[in-house]
Amino acid sequence: MNVRYFPKTDTLLITFSDRQVAETWNLAEDVLIELDEQGRLVSMTGEHAKEQMDPTEFTYQLATT
Repeated sequence: MNVRYFPKTDTLLITFSDRQVAETWNLAEDVLIELDEQGRLVSMTGEHAKEQMDPTEFTYQLATT
């Protein structure tokens, strides 16, 4: 998984895999998801990220239970 924030366009991109994108869906007005041929999530894009979240702070935690 890779998370990138692009300040010039205020876009947050979360890439879950390197599979080829087969289709793109508008999940919400500023949220796009990309799926592979089997319908598995490839990536998620958040446009106007600062309006929806604080893209400067990101945490990741692996749950052990």
